[in-house]
Amino acid sequence: MMLSARILYAVVLLTVFCAVGISQAPSPTPRGPIRTVSIPISIFTKQELREDRLQEFLQIDRLIVKENGNEQQILSIRSIEEAPLALAVLIQDDLGSTFNLEIAELKKFITSLPRGSRVMVAYLRGGSTQIRQKFTTDLEAAANSLRIVTSSNATAPRTPYDGVIDVLNRFDALPAGRRAILVVSDGLDVSSGVSSASPSQSIDLDRAILRAQRKSVAVFSVYSPTSSNPNENSMLTMFGQGSLAKLSDETGGRAFFQGSAAPVSFVPFFKDLSLLLTRQFLLTYLSTNMKKGYYKVQVNSTNPEVKVEHPRGYYYR
Repeated sequence: MMLSARILYAVVLLTVFCAVGISQAPSPTPRGPIRTVSIPISIFTKQELREDRLQEFLQIDRLIVKENGNEQQILSIRSIEEAPLALAVLIQDDLGSTFNLEIAELKKFITSLPRGSRVMVAYLRGGSTQIRQKFTTDLEAAANSLRIVTSSNATAPRTPYDGVIDVLNRFDALPAGRRAILVVSDGLDVSSGVSSASPSQSIDLDRAILRAQRKSVAVFSVYSPTSSNPNENSMLTMFGQGSLAKLSDETGGRAFFQGSAAPVSFVPFFKDLSLLLTRQFLLTYLSTNMKKGYYKVQVNSTNPEVKVEHPRGYYYR
């Protein structure tokens, strides 16, 4: 159904943002069997996205959630303080050595997360995922677990999406809250040759998307080339970026690129990601759809100037 036509306030304090003041309008109880669904959403105005800065007051009006075109009843929207963030940082181990220059900025990003956040650090390698730090609220420990990448073909994963799926399973032991993954990768799945690298052909990519949607995890991604493909193959670069964009777009995250080359600096990406996470909420609603299958999800505001980013759907079984 619809959220109360009230104002969602975003209080801006220096560089720290937090959203408060969400309420819900009374709505009729759905008839028949129901189940609860929780998804991550991010709320912005179109002006904010253009100007790259948050407004002090954000007029949401009403939020409407639909599954396969049918309106559903919103139960709650929990913000940063009500639903602490659990973030898994995944780094592909065979990235080019230029990535090592960004480790200091990545450490700053991790330690700047709100108190109560849980962070995990892992590296995507051939054969298995190397866990450097399990989920912890000790942000300093998580930041210090980062290491330089090997930049070696010997550590290249079969596909980065195997590692994403592995880490998604590790969210199961965590309490309810906002969940996200930051993956730094070239995005290429060459497990079945070059043909499987296409975003439309990668089975492992689709599996990762469905698993993330099922577990309500938003996946944010940063494209960075590997030592074996330093932007020399334009087709592979396009496939890799397209795959990361699909992964992020379908799960309610966002993909970050800097053209087709290795990013000159990750600083703008971390700045944008920090903004995105401060405007991320956990939306829970009642679904009247009880049949197994895939459901398309739409979340919109009655205010045409408001943009809501969210997973495109999920698979219920």
